[in-house]
Amino acid sequence: MTLSERDLYAHKWSFAPRFRRNAFGWRSAPAQKRITEAVAEIKRIARQEPVCAAEGAVIFLEKISPAIQQVDSSSGAIGGVVNQAIKALVGIIAAADVDDVTRDRWLERLWNAVEHDDIPYLELLPEYWGTLCVTASRASHWADGFIGVVRKVFAESAFGYFKGTSACLSALFTAQRYSELLDLLSLCKRPFWHYRIWGARVLNAMNRADDALRYAEESRDTRPDRFQPSFLYRYEDNAISAFCEETLLCRGRDEEAYARYAIEANMKPTYLATFRAIAKKYPNMPPRRILDDLVYATPGNEGKWFAAAKSAGLYDEAIALANRTPCDPKTLTRAARDLHEKAPQFALDAGMASLRWLVEGYGYEITVADVLDAYRYTMIAAKALAIQAQTQTQIRDMVATEQGRDKFVTKVLGVTLGL
Repeated sequence: MTLSERDLYAHKWSFAPRFRRNAFGWRSAPAQKRITEAVAEIKRIARQEPVCAAEGAVIFLEKISPAIQQVDSSSGAIGGVVNQAIKALVGIIAAADVDDVTRDRWLERLWNAVEHDDIPYLELLPEYWGTLCVTASRASHWADGFIGVVRKVFAESAFGYFKGTSACLSALFTAQRYSELLDLLSLCKRPFWHYRIWGARVLNAMNRADDALRYAEESRDTRPDRFQPSFLYRYEDNAISAFCEETLLCRGRDEEAYARYAIEANMKPTYLATFRAIAKKYPNMPPRRILDDLVYATPGNEGKWFAAAKSAGLYDEAIALANRTPCDPKTLTRAARDLHEKAPQFALDAGMASLRWLVEGYGYEITVADVLDAYRYTMIAAKALAIQAQTQTQIRDMVATEQGRDKFVTKVLGVTLGL
């Protein structure tokens, strides 16, 4: 499709005026909101006018870094939103059916944006350079422009950096210059997965899955003098495991993928989210086995898997876990509240566990209401089981063991329990 410049630039984008240089000052929330709105606007136009939407995506990527360069990025939230925007917009740009002149102009504009991105917020974009090139010949042309510098940087220092490195590797991959890509990576003096993933992808593309797995495993940096922060190495190990897991899953080697990589590849911010991610990826794996493996892999944190066990309907296991090591009292109270009708015995046990950990001083920012709720829902479950008097006696005996100067639970429930 050949598009005149007049047609290409005719659309008036609502987001464009909002992304002036330093438009948001230091405030992160308004910037995140505007980014989300801009991506939604571009996606909406892409349904009817994909070429126009691609031009809008290029405009956005040109404007985003100057607009947010003063935004407080200490939490990492703004960077995450930008990365999600890049992932969404790359596909729109690549899918647009345009002539070579327009495609080349877009690439030049995008690379200019990368070069002037000092924070940097566009550092993810070069990883998609091969995709943005669309054709092998164009990707090869861009790779030729980068490869000399990359070769020099890799050969000279383990600490060298060049913005075009990821773009070069991505372009070589799209151009199917596999041998050159592997030779180039062999010059790199450190096993940096951010780069070596391209070598592993090459081996996969050559249908050498076991070689890809070995290559990925060799990318784990085990040196005692590692110069990068430990959290980065943890992130890289997780990313390597995710690649290896996907390699095996794509070849139907599910049991091997689960046994070797499932836990590390699917670590999420919470224990429950981790369990759900693995259970979703391995629907034929019994939830009890997944739970047991997760508990075994995290000794000392058994109680933190309570919510995962509850969500899988493994009530007996959930209570056992909650009583092995500290579990958030609020989580236990919510379980008692939500299930006192459906599973009163479970609700009773969860409520008693909540009170136990409260008495022992566990819980974050515990209030009077938290203690009262734990007691209330425990007694509701006890009533359903017709064991109110017995349960209240057990609670009284438990609270009477409370230590510490403030004895917070005793103060809250003392009168009710006759203490």
